[in-house]
Amino acid sequence: MSTPDSSSERPATDSSTRARNPAPLDDSHVAAQTAIDDVKHTRTRATFIGWVVGAIITILLLIFILANLGSQQINFLFAKVNLPVGVSLLIAAIAGALITAMIGGARTFQLNRALKKARKAN
Repeated sequence: MSTPDSSSERPATDSSTRARNPAPLDDSHVAAQTAIDDVKHTRTRATFIGWVVGAIITILLLIFILANLGSQQINFLFAKVNLPVGVSLLIAAIAGALITAMIGGARTFQLNRALKKARKAN
């Protein structure tokens, strides 16, 4: 067991202590840290994260489809189709995503048009 006096003489080696009292950095370390901080939030990183999330969702959808291969008759307007339940739900999800994308695209077009008008006015 150590006494309070002897613990104050030894340098701290605990990782939590090092996190609270980091060693002083020289200029090259500060510049490197600043460069890393500037790159932390980029479009490329957001795209990569989106791609990974999309891949995970795709795998989950594939598992869902394979687990629901029972056939179901689908009646849509004048058409009748026999599809597996998982496939029919996937088609419905894709249709919903496309409708959402069209609405978002229309809104983006509307905002871009308003920005162009505002720039011409200035």
